[in-house]
Amino acid sequence: MNMVKGLFLGSAAALVAMSGAQAADLPLKAKAVEYVKVCSIYGAGFYYIPGTDTCIKLGGYLRADATFYGSGAYNAPAWAGNAGQKNRLADNYIFRSRQDINIDTRTATEYGVVRTYFDATFNWTTGDAIAGGTLGVYYAFVQFAGFTFGKAVSQFDTPWTGYPGNNTSFLIGGYDDVTGINQVSYTAQFGNGVSAAISLEDQTGYLRSALYNTSGLTNAGFAGGVYGTNSYAGQQIPDIVGQIRVDQAWGLFQVSAAAHQVRASYYNTALETSGHPSDTWGYAVQGAISLKNLPTGPGDSINFTATYSNGATRYVLGGVTGNSFAIYGNSGAGYQSLALAGAADGVFAGTSNLNGTGISKTNAWGVRGAFNHNWNPFWSTSLFGSYTAIDYNGTATAQICATAAGFVCNPDFKIAQIGTVTRWTPVKNLTLSGEVMYTYLDQSYSGLVNLSPGATKPTANYELKDQGVWSGNLRVQRVF
Repeated sequence: MNMVKGLFLGSAAALVAMSGAQAADLPLKAKAVEYVKVCSIYGAGFYYIPGTDTCIKLGGYLRADATFYGSGAYNAPAWAGNAGQKNRLADNYIFRSRQDINIDTRTATEYGVVRTYFDATFNWTTGDAIAGGTLGVYYAFVQFAGFTFGKAVSQFDTPWTGYPGNNTSFLIGGYDDVTGINQVSYTAQFGNGVSAAISLEDQTGYLRSALYNTSGLTNAGFAGGVYGTNSYAGQQIPDIVGQIRVDQAWGLFQVSAAAHQVRASYYNTALETSGHPSDTWGYAVQGAISLKNLPTGPGDSINFTATYSNGATRYVLGGVTGNSFAIYGNSGAGYQSLALAGAADGVFAGTSNLNGTGISKTNAWGVRGAFNHNWNPFWSTSLFGSYTAIDYNGTATAQICATAAGFVCNPDFKIAQIGTVTRWTPVKNLTLSGEVMYTYLDQSYSGLVNLSPGATKPTANYELKDQGVWSGNLRVQRVF
């Protein structure tokens, strides 16, 4: 009996213990779930960040590119380096894969909307010019009460930046800072699409061409369009930029201007007692127009810019283009033919204050544009082109050509480009495109000259002659 009683008591104790354990495992009352809410104030794709009054939008694209017979990714023409030399070190194709991520936040305040924007790219590129993985920060800025602080599109630039209708990043003839410029700017809105802006912008990243001391000119440098020692000093004053824009349903009209300080280091870059030329100022002006809703078809457009600069060549050459060009070809008069050219904001000469000169600025002008036509909702074609001219004044030409003998020496040059791209969008936000472009370097040198170009080229007589090159690009892009 005692044994049976013990069994009952033990079983009861076990049941009490088990029920206590189960009670301890029961979940507490859950907090109310705070669902993400759509924020329709700023357009599609925005959502409220839970627990805040800030709206956020995530976006970006994934892009796969292949460039053929160019000198770099994104259809860079074969106008320099191994590609320009057409030697066996040149790559006949270059691949690039890119993931772009952007984050856009907006918060309504009593002073207006506070906006932040961030855009970064992750790249993998093949080719001898750039190889491997890179990280790029395109935009990172805050906008508040009409002010913009950080890395954003220049106030000098157009909404289409360097892409009036092209895929290539190397359609010159106008300004291009698609990757953004550090700035402090203010934009005033006057209503009916009329606005004006003023800005202080960092010149070191994309707005400086070369500033050559021709006393450092070498035979090999000349063969590559490098006219001496690049002697830009450290930055002192940002570029001062202004813009007036009318943006309406019919299109856009814009006038921009920029002041650019041209400041040399020293006559002898390793010795500050050698002195330096006096600082000077360059400038650039641009007119732009965009026409929409053309009679040729729904969504068709024309985008066009015309730009002029004095001592501010980058505003015409674009930010990603190199300063020097050298394209080789066949010749019946020398070892090979060569078209060479070099761009600079200015040149000077001398090794000290005793024999040094002032800065002679260059002039540049360019036009660039495209006609964009939609065949139907799935197919479109753009025809684009540009023309760029660089003019060295008499003093600058004399300094570059001081030791020239046996050939016509004139550093002025022109570059003409024409191309077309056709795009297929089988489903929304997925586009496949093919582009071809022809680039022609019209130089002003002529005759035979003995040069040591370096790389794989021998020291020999080269015939100075204009050259043209073809390049092509295939692209697949998914936007989200």
